Amino acid sequence: MKKINIMKKSSSMIPYVILIMIGVTFLIPLLWVIVASLDVSATTAINFSNPLSLDNYKEVISDVKNRQSFLQSGIISLTQTSIVLICSMLAAYPLSRFELKNGQKITMGLLFLTSIPITAVMVPVYQMFIMMKLIDSTMGTIIFLSAAALPYGIWMMKNFFDGVPVELEEAAWTDGASAIKCIIKIIIPLMLPGVFTVAMFTFIGSWGNFFVPFILLQSANKIPAAVNIYRFFGNHGAVLYGQLAAYSIMYMMPIFMLYAFAQKYMSQGFSMSGAAKG
Repeated sequence: MKKINIMKKSSSMIPYVILIMIGVTFLIPLLWVIVASLDVSATTAINFSNPLSLDNYKEVISDVKNRQSFLQSGIISLTQTSIVLICSMLAAYPLSRFELKNGQKITMGLLFLTSIPITAVMVPVYQMFIMMKLIDSTMGTIIFLSAAALPYGIWMMKNFFDGVPVELEEAAWTDGASAIKCIIKIIIPLMLPGVFTVAMFTFIGSWGNFFVPFILLQSANKIPAAVNIYRFFGNHGAVLYGQLAAYSIMYMMPIFMLYAFAQKYMSQGFSMSGAAKG
């Protein structure tokens, strides 16, 4: 019996050991980034003996091109997120609320479009942008990124709309409210976790997108932060590891702050059953 209990305990510990090993593999590179960002003479090895300094951050912040790249990333990501949220709500609402003839086919089509890698369509998109004279256009890049993110946004938003009881809207319609007013005043407050989930996925995908801006944007003042990171890899293999680490920390901060802000809304869950009863 003791041997059986020991075997059960050891087998139950295996998942925790695996999770610890995975955590360590992520923590070691993160530890290097943190230490190297405070080390002016940083290398590929973690060195705690060198004095800590904020000079790397000062160098990164004082560079005009770095500030422009972060500003450009913010403009692209926030604009794209806003477009995707508005359009996905307007498109998902009729798919969720009305008995459309091809509603199921449209939903499955959206699900299929989410599986298409964006790299597979970049060659025809590049040719189309040349014909339409949208190369090196920030707005053109935002429109393409929004279009690429919309299928997944609509599909997710439809599932969240499905969770809102129709009785709430019917009661509002009885009081004379329009469909748009129902969405803004009733549905959105109830499905805030869903709205923040779609916003998080869209913003993170846009903020970390390297390939699309690298292909479609050419001017130095229009390059976002994800592409600008290449500036720290100099000629002949020379790399500014300290400034690269400081830039990486600053590049990660908006995602951390957005997640910290949205976490309380995403973890609230839906409280629609009580609202429907009331």
